[in-house]
Amino acid sequence: MDKLVIRGGRRLNGSVTASGSKNSSLPVIAATLLSGNGTFTLHRIPDLQDISTFTQLINHLGAETSFSDNTLTVSTGNVESLLTPYELVKKMRASIYVLGPLLARFGEAKVSLPGGCAFGPRPIDLHLMAMEKLGAKITIETGFITAKARNGKLQGATIDFPVSSVGATGNALMAAVLAEGKTTLSNAAAEPEIEALCRFLTAMGAHIKGTGTTELIVEGVTSLSAVEFTNVFDRIEAGTLLAAAAITGGTITVDGVENEQLKSVLKKLAHAGCTLTQAAGSITLASPEKLIPTDITAKPYPSFPTDMQAQWTALMTQAEGTSRITDKVYHERFNHIPELNRLGAHIEIKKNQAIVEGPRRLSGTKVMSTDLRASACLVLAGLVAEGVTEVLRVYHLDRGYEQIEMKLNTLGADITREKYKEFS
Repeated sequence: MDKLVIRGGRRLNGSVTASGSKNSSLPVIAATLLSGNGTFTLHRIPDLQDISTFTQLINHLGAETSFSDNTLTVSTGNVESLLTPYELVKKMRASIYVLGPLLARFGEAKVSLPGGCAFGPRPIDLHLMAMEKLGAKITIETGFITAKARNGKLQGATIDFPVSSVGATGNALMAAVLAEGKTTLSNAAAEPEIEALCRFLTAMGAHIKGTGTTELIVEGVTSLSAVEFTNVFDRIEAGTLLAAAAITGGTITVDGVENEQLKSVLKKLAHAGCTLTQAAGSITLASPEKLIPTDITAKPYPSFPTDMQAQWTALMTQAEGTSRITDKVYHERFNHIPELNRLGAHIEIKKNQAIVEGPRRLSGTKVMSTDLRASACLVLAGLVAEGVTEVLRVYHLDRGYEQIEMKLNTLGADITREKYKEFS
């Protein structure tokens, strides 16, 4: 296994370019399964473990892919297998994204129940509810979801999500574009990643109204075609880099961004005392002498993202006073708190809220990653901790951050990647 060894106490300064978004890449890659016509060319795809795993998954189904310099080409004309194996699906929850496209194109699919990050229950019942609304019969046996469309074709329907879900919205959207008739998705997720998926599907020939809103109306079409597409930037990576500058007292510019998509994070950074200068496609953050404690509540877009909650918690350990971090998306997403406390933080958890007392002088030690964003949180803490911090199990980090230690080192951090063995 790999670990990151961080020698803290260095201010980050300079400029860095945001990578393409993992969270939009995965549904876009899944959507290529909807068409057997031509070859897709997808630009700005990050070089990440999750992308590699997902590419292996569609290759198993019969797709042909190649990846170079953040461009992925995909041909799905030879897709025949409708079975996704547990060995691949167990590695990431986003594997469920193949359910909708396979069901829409072939009328049936068999997908292993997914795995993914180890924090709290994140059921797939909304995905299955959407497929049933579209006319699929769902059975779950021996760890597999088997879905079959009645008469081999999905039918348009009204789907009202009881809670906003990015994954379920994306899956339902991909299934609906080839369904017969009209489908209405109410209380749909409006995240930029769903907006990107809508634009991709529309470019393929889908008929979608309401892009960027919480109500999507889809008129089913009979076929879709391969296209060339450029992915959106990773707003969570960009937010993490800005937080890294803020926690170290530095000044950095992040290029290749769309400022509006970071609005909620930028607003909180400003409340915390940071000076933000925005230009077309870039954001510059200058840290204050003292960080101001700032509460956040993680909720669906356009509110503060749950995927930035852990990083914000690390940042608030250096603010002068008490801050409260509430997560209304994933109530149990606080596995990073005990590890932050091991570094010297003072944080208490009460239900779905973390109460952070700062500022605290953090001291380097060994800490364990438990999920993707918790890993990023511990890296941020290590950047400001005195001495050496070792972040173990960074395979979580590699799932969602492209060459993160290289980017941070470019800004002035001192991080090395080393091998280690865990005791059994």
